[in-house]
Amino acid sequence: MSRIAQRFADLKQAGRKALIPFVTAGDPNPEVTVPLLHAMVAAGADLLELGVPFSDPMAEGPVIQKACERALEHHVGLRDVLAMVKAFRQQDSETPIVLMGYMNPVEVMGYENFAKAAQAAGVDGLLTVDMPPEEAGDLVAALGEADIDPIFLLAPTSVDKRITKICAAASGFVYYVSLKGVTGAGNLDVSAVAHKVEQIRKHTDLPIGVGFGIRGADSAARVAAVADAVVVGSAVVSRVAENATQPDKINAAVCGLLREMRAAMDKQ
Repeated sequence: MSRIAQRFADLKQAGRKALIPFVTAGDPNPEVTVPLLHAMVAAGADLLELGVPFSDPMAEGPVIQKACERALEHHVGLRDVLAMVKAFRQQDSETPIVLMGYMNPVEVMGYENFAKAAQAAGVDGLLTVDMPPEEAGDLVAALGEADIDPIFLLAPTSVDKRITKICAAASGFVYYVSLKGVTGAGNLDVSAVAHKVEQIRKHTDLPIGVGFGIRGADSAARVAAVADAVVVGSAVVSRVAENATQPDKINAAVCGLLREMRAAMDKQ
């Protein structure tokens, strides 16, 4: 059983939902990332989503776009991100890590080379925003050989036929994007999320994570009531940005938010 599957199984047995924070690797500088990952686990994170900096992050709003820019100022690339995961694994062999990013860096490295390097580093899943399942066969095969879960996105506009296709290609969990638009945009309609999650459950037994639009403890708790996981990105990255010139304050700022979310989620 993969680390992702094991973590969701353990949470289900405990009657809890997964909290999955996102940060961009190397933001605001490379020295911050690994200690921040450990701090987030201590604050209640169940899985970690680590963004691979990219120059054209098309799914991201201004907050995460600027995070990518800060990381790229330090020339943080995919191999650097894998080195960060490897460093994290020296102290934590249990918390699942999903890389989130875009296909270009993986294409440049090559699917098999990437999968082998990611496996060696301790990566558990890969979410590539711009890789549709119709074109993902070779990548999914390479990831499968390395026991890495391919994570795919579903949207409010996804119809049943599309949901079936995406769920068939996915493993680990399915990521439902709760809003039309980029990260950090719009207002969350939890009743609409609940309806869509119910629709998705008819097509898969995989856990369903919900992201985009979750900004604080209240929205995290409301989403946790209808989904298996709460993914929080822009709200976390905003805390990083607010303290970018004082990196020693980042862990406390991020972890304060995560503790509030964790407590609210556990009460629902």
